[in-house]
This record gives sequence, C-alpha cells and structure tokens, in this order.
Amino acid sequence: MEKEKSGSAQNNRRTRIIFLVVLGAITGWFCYLIARPFLLPVIGALVFSVIFAPLHRRIYIYVRRSNLAALISTILVLLIIVIPAFLLGAAIRRELVDVYHELSQQTDRSGGWIQYLSNAADSISLWLGRYVDISDIDLRKELMSRVQQASSYLLRQAADTAGGLLSFIVNGVVTFFTLFFLFRDGRSLYRRITVVTPLRADQIERLTRRVGKTITASMYGGLAVAVVQGGLTALAFWALGLPSPILWGAATSIFSFIPIIGSATIWLPAAVFLIIGGHFIKGILLIAWGAGVVGMSDNIVRPYVISEQVDFHPLYVFFALLGGVQAFGVMGIFIGPVMVAIAEGILSLIREELRQPKGSAGK
Repeated sequence: MEKEKSGSAQNNRRTRIIFLVVLGAITGWFCYLIARPFLLPVIGALVFSVIFAPLHRRIYIYVRRSNLAALISTILVLLIIVIPAFLLGAAIRRELVDVYHELSQQTDRSGGWIQYLSNAADSISLWLGRYVDISDIDLRKELMSRVQQASSYLLRQAADTAGGLLSFIVNGVVTFFTLFFLFRDGRSLYRRITVVTPLRADQIERLTRRVGKTITASMYGGLAVAVVQGGLTALAFWALGLPSPILWGAATSIFSFIPIIGSATIWLPAAVFLIIGGHFIKGILLIAWGAGVVGMSDNIVRPYVISEQVDFHPLYVFFALLGGVQAFGVMGIFIGPVMVAIAEGILSLIREELRQPKGSAGK
C-alpha cells in the first residue's frame, strides 16, 4: 500500500514537473514576443552598464544612495555619448554648408547643376579615354542616370530616417531607462538569476566575468578601430589637400562604430566630389586608400585587440563579429563575441563536469 502511494506521489510529481516545464516554455515564448521589440535597447543598456560599472561604483561610494548614484551615472553616460556627437555634428554641419556654397558657386558659373555634371562627365571621359577605350560608353548618360538614382535613394532614405526618428527616440529612452535600473538594482538582479540556475556560484562567477571581460574587450577593439581609421582618414585628407582633415578624421572615428560602411560614409563622398571636380587622380587614390587601407583596418585591428584581451583565436573573433553584425546590426560587434565567449565558457564547464568522479558531482 505504501509502495502504491509512493509510486502515485512520484507520478504526480513527474506530471507537475512536466506541466510546469510546458507552461514555462509557453509563457517564456510569449514573454519573448513581448520583449522582442526592445531586445536591442536592453542589450545596449547591458553593454553600457558593464562598460561604465567602474564609474558607477565610484559615484556610489561618494553619494551612498542607490537611486541618486544610478541617476547621476545614467546622466553622465548620456552626456558622454551626446555631447561629443552634438559638437562634432555642429562642426560637420558648418563644414558641409561651406562645401555646399562652394559647389553652388561652381555650378552657377557652369550654368546650373545639370550643365556642371555634364561638364564633369565630359572631363572624366577625356581623362579615361587616354588610358582605355570608352567609345561605346555614353558616360554623360550614365552619370546622369546614376545621379538620378542617387537622388531617389537619398529621398527614400530621408523619408525612412524621418519615419524612424520616433523609433530611435523610443529605443533611446528604453536604453537609458533600463540602464538606470541596471545601475540601481544590478546586484540584486544578478543574485536572483544565480538562485534559479543549477550552476555552482563559482561557475556563474566565471561565466559572468568572462562576459564582462569580452564586452570590455569589444569596447577597446572599437576604440582602437576608431583611432586607427580616424588617423588614416585624416592623413589621407591632409596628403590630398582636402579641408579640415582633423575634423573629418574625428567624424570617421565616430562613424567607424557602424560596421562595414562606417568609414566609407566620410571618405567615399569626398572621393566622388574630387572626381566630379576634375581631380581624378586624387579621387581614385582616396577610394583606393579608403577601401584598401581604412576599411580593411577594421578586419585586422578589432579581432586582434579582442583576441588579445579574452584569449580567443583572431579567426573566432573575426567570424563572431561578422556573424554578429549580420544578425544584430551595430550591436552585433558586442553580441557576437559575447555569444562565442558564453559558448566557450559553457563547453569548458561541461568538460569539467564530465571529468568529475560521479561521487563528487555538485561538491
């Protein structure tokens, strides 16, 4: 009788566990659907909380109040990001206004934009004709077609940008709202997570330490790329006699955080203006330098810096960055290496568990 009761209780317990697992999976899926629109802002907040954790600790030691320390830290992070971007944007705006006025004067002397571009196409045809046979190519028609396509593309992008402005603002608010609570309640949230996992405290500590180290390494990699690409772009602008090389180098440093197309946002339009203005050699040299040196430096510097910090093979880091950017966009430069770090850490823990004698498991 007692065996029957024991068996029945065991079956009931198994049924409850299965029911809870299924219910938890369904609930987890719905929670994911709810949180999915805000995953990237939340991940961004996590990244900022790790990067600026030392700053927050110092502020907390000074003020000794969780809410105030979290508020000050969040405002400082916001200012650290916004103020340089605002100052650089204002400087770039002034420079672009000067470029526009200069182009307007040139086009007015040529009889308008269409005539200016036609003259530029004729000049390019004459220059190319010295080296290759382009008699079968109507360069003027091709250039006007490309300009029309570029204008349509820019109009679409402007419309998309205006439409995405609200989304950008919402994501920014979510990021810094989440960051405040991560600064304030980060330790308690960490303790809650450790309670519900079956891992030992030392295993959780190793995983979290590795994740934090990888995020910091990704930040160092991004800063290294920013310095290198900004310096290389400034050097090219100075060597080619272009205006404000330091300003455009600083702009390249900011845009370098946008994977793949970042630095090209600065040097490619400059090269196009050089070519249209008749400075063909300079324009081609700038394109070659930008694509072959500035652009490729990202693929060398970032993996090298990250691999040195977290003891990864550079090839792992390269594919983690490439795949992360493909899957998650800009945040992929952090998410990709972090996922690889977590996977490597989990495999290490599995190896340890498998090597332990059966009687010592969990000790």
